[in-house]
Amino acid sequence: MKSNDVPFKRIRKTVQTTLLSAVTAVTMGAAILPSQVIADETCQSPYMAKIVGQEDYVYVWTLGVKGVGDEQDKLVTVSVNPTAKSYGKIINSVSVGGRNEAHHSGFTDDRQYLWAGGLDTSKIFIFDVHTNPSKPTLHKVIDNFVAESGGVVGPHTTYALPGRMIMTGLSNNKDHGGRTALIEYTNEGEYITTHWMPTDENLQGAVKSGKFADGYGYDIRALPRRNMMVTSSFTGWNNYMMDFGKLLGDAEAMKHFGNTVVIWDLHTKKPKKVLDVPGAPLELRCAWGANHNYCFTTTALTSKIWLIYEDEQNEWQAKEVADIGDPSKIPLPVDISISSDDNLLWVDTFMDGKSRAFDISNPHKPVQTYEKVIGKQLNMISSSWDGKRLYYTTSLLANWDKKGADNEQFLKLYHWDGSDLKEQFSIDFMAEKMGRAHQMRFGAESLYAKGQKQSIEKVIASLEGN
Repeated sequence: MKSNDVPFKRIRKTVQTTLLSAVTAVTMGAAILPSQVIADETCQSPYMAKIVGQEDYVYVWTLGVKGVGDEQDKLVTVSVNPTAKSYGKIINSVSVGGRNEAHHSGFTDDRQYLWAGGLDTSKIFIFDVHTNPSKPTLHKVIDNFVAESGGVVGPHTTYALPGRMIMTGLSNNKDHGGRTALIEYTNEGEYITTHWMPTDENLQGAVKSGKFADGYGYDIRALPRRNMMVTSSFTGWNNYMMDFGKLLGDAEAMKHFGNTVVIWDLHTKKPKKVLDVPGAPLELRCAWGANHNYCFTTTALTSKIWLIYEDEQNEWQAKEVADIGDPSKIPLPVDISISSDDNLLWVDTFMDGKSRAFDISNPHKPVQTYEKVIGKQLNMISSSWDGKRLYYTTSLLANWDKKGADNEQFLKLYHWDGSDLKEQFSIDFMAEKMGRAHQMRFGAESLYAKGQKQSIEKVIASLEGN
């Protein structure tokens, strides 16, 4: 092997990934706009090719339940293209062995692999979704995450950066509290480095803007055009693995929830500013518009929408901008989804099972315009790029889900016509012996079309002088 072969292969891989994203966007009818060409379905990493047309599959990362089916966590594939004979039905599932507290998942930037984490065992399961998108396979398991990361527990958000994955932890192996870190891996699953969250004891150069620097983590998003990365905060293993009723009655445990959002330098991965966002800020969703320098989050314990925005002095700030339902009744906002035109924010609330739409055309003054009860409990929401299809699932955490008849576990598809949600199909995951339906990701055959790969290979060959 020549001495310059290795760096050239790295360049080749980067070019191939970039071309795949561009070709996919063009062939699927994407508008050639800087803010959209490398985007994804409203809530994903901006470094990925997106599905702008009809998705073919929804991959549901599902928690195993004792006494239900094989009792294991699994990736469930559902056919969702209305032209398919199997429309609205489960067509495949891949069990991973045991129950790991399956939670969140995310694609690599080339969208060939789906990384899915377990909050209890801290295992990461990597699925091949490109060889046969209708039938993913388990490609690799990372079972030494805690040791490699230097003590991080509970891999949560797996987020695509060019050629690598960055993920948030929820806890640590010293006290199983909320202090944690960001961890980077290559797309191939090789550990790179750990970035610990800033705390009062070690701000790591960050500016503490308020009362808190708790070191907690949860979600992560990036605005590349502003060289900005942002993280939110939840709670540690001690709390998220506790029975929900017991947790609510434990005054000491309830003190251990995150109250911060951290602004990071995207390129250096150094924390720049710690913002006070009290009440456990969970999911983060950033605007897509080229001049829209802001993101939203919601606080689980106080039922508020918060705006994270860049002011006229190019300083990042946080402010509470709207109530979600009646905060005194603790509706417990969980997942959110922003529309691709930055005009609508969907907010799911777990306790009342509602999905609410907020007009965010003025991000500083969101206004609720619609609400609908989806089920007796509700968690995740995933939107198609055009905003016409909204998918919902129910499970929050195994020990936090409701009991008895209220413990509905489903995947539902609704069509949104701009004024009303209309149910298209519903799959009962318990009746199908799958388990607790949690997070969803979309798949499409056209992402891996043979013609696209051949065209890319011709370009690569020309670069190599073949």
